Amino acid sequence: MTAAENFPPQRNPKVVVIGAGMTGVLMTIKLREAGITDVTILEKKDRLGGTWRENTYPGLACDIPAHMYTYSFEPNPNWSHRFAHGPEIQKYFEHVGRKYGVTDRISFNEAVTSSTYNDGKWTVTTSKGNTYIADFVINSTGILHHPAKPNIKGIESFEGKMFHTAEWDHSVSLKGKRVGIIGTGSTAAQAIPEVAKEAGHFSIFQRTAQWILPLGNKEFSEEFKQKLRDNPNRLRRLRSAYVWGLQHLMTKAVTGHQPQRALFSAACKLNLRFSIKDKVLRKKLTPDYAVGCKRIIINKTFYDAVQRDNVELVTDGITEITPKGIRTADGKEHELDVLILSTGFKPFNFMRPMDMRGKDGLHIDDAWSRKIQTYRSLFIPEFPNSFLMLGPNTPIGNYSVIAMSEVQCGYILKVIKRWQRGEFDAIEPKPEAVKAFNEYVKAGMANTVWVGGCKSWYLDDDGDPILWPYTWKQWEKEMEEPEMGDFITEKFPTKIAEATAA
Repeated sequence: MTAAENFPPQRNPKVVVIGAGMTGVLMTIKLREAGITDVTILEKKDRLGGTWRENTYPGLACDIPAHMYTYSFEPNPNWSHRFAHGPEIQKYFEHVGRKYGVTDRISFNEAVTSSTYNDGKWTVTTSKGNTYIADFVINSTGILHHPAKPNIKGIESFEGKMFHTAEWDHSVSLKGKRVGIIGTGSTAAQAIPEVAKEAGHFSIFQRTAQWILPLGNKEFSEEFKQKLRDNPNRLRRLRSAYVWGLQHLMTKAVTGHQPQRALFSAACKLNLRFSIKDKVLRKKLTPDYAVGCKRIIINKTFYDAVQRDNVELVTDGITEITPKGIRTADGKEHELDVLILSTGFKPFNFMRPMDMRGKDGLHIDDAWSRKIQTYRSLFIPEFPNSFLMLGPNTPIGNYSVIAMSEVQCGYILKVIKRWQRGEFDAIEPKPEAVKAFNEYVKAGMANTVWVGGCKSWYLDDDGDPILWPYTWKQWEKEMEEPEMGDFITEKFPTKIAEATAA
């Protein structure tokens, strides 16, 4: 029996997918495979791709092995490196979009301005003035897509060129310039080695040191790629090896398994010890928190870059930005021609700033005014028939978000299937189920490394990590089937008749 035959044709829901990044493309493919044909996908920009379209900074790469960072149904034997570069990943998603007929169905340059629920229907309005009526809304808006700009005194006064890494200005030449970068996180660790090659003098302003795992970005030969093309089983085995490594080593290391934690801790500490010969510089680069508390950086070029003659690591706090550069706590003014902000994103925006309103006009800002919480990372109380892809407590260690999205997609299709059978017309989580889920997640955090005393984008305003504290296998198992007892469902008498007539 095919997927389409599982779904009664008289209940073909209208679905709006917001966002055409990795998750939006996946949802559109799987909805159509399930026989759901009335799908509208709205994208605010002129191309699909999400984060890989937005970020174009030099050195951009994924920190998940490339052969694992693919859709399970669309393997790619042609990756050029172990950790694929950004342009190559963007090309992969564009290929998938074309191959599966998604690209031609996307309404580009159409940002959602409001999304309002009323009696089993969502009304979605856009920047083009269009209105869409939907039975379900799937928010595939991503996690890290709103750049965070630092609130530093005098930032508007800087007279040189200034831009965020997520808004890289390629018209600005760095050749021979005095360049400064604020931040040393995952993005900066990739960009810094490339900028250091160009800049005349490069000042790196570090607030917090990072732990770095020294895995090189191996380049694959044409011969190797041809072997993968000729032997799909070999490609599957390679992918499986990476999956095993992340599940049983990396993910377990950050979620409370001591042998794995000790292994990664030793690897990062030895990398620092043997890579940085100067003791003063090494001390500056030594974090004061446990390995894994902040996302582990996978990189083999950062330490070499900070030891170049034209590079200065500045650890004195920034007191203000002046027209000519940056003044630090020691009173020194670092004169700059170009200032790069590698200051991360606003991870708690999710679908906002969209004007999203649930039952009785409840605004999402009010629903989340005290704390951002969901049920199973997907459902928000008082917002029926709405799904939030990659919501809070979805991220699982350093695991692939594609795999996470595929599991969530399967869960959503099972919920929609029940709607199609007429079991309900509206579904939302019970408040007690939301409370129980979040208590369960918080209880698991005590064993994780994320509560190891560091400040990171993982933490909400209460200091609670927004990650999943258990293993990948446990999350996968718990997402196999919806627990219908955890939901409030409603039926509207006219819905089935209307759907059948349609």
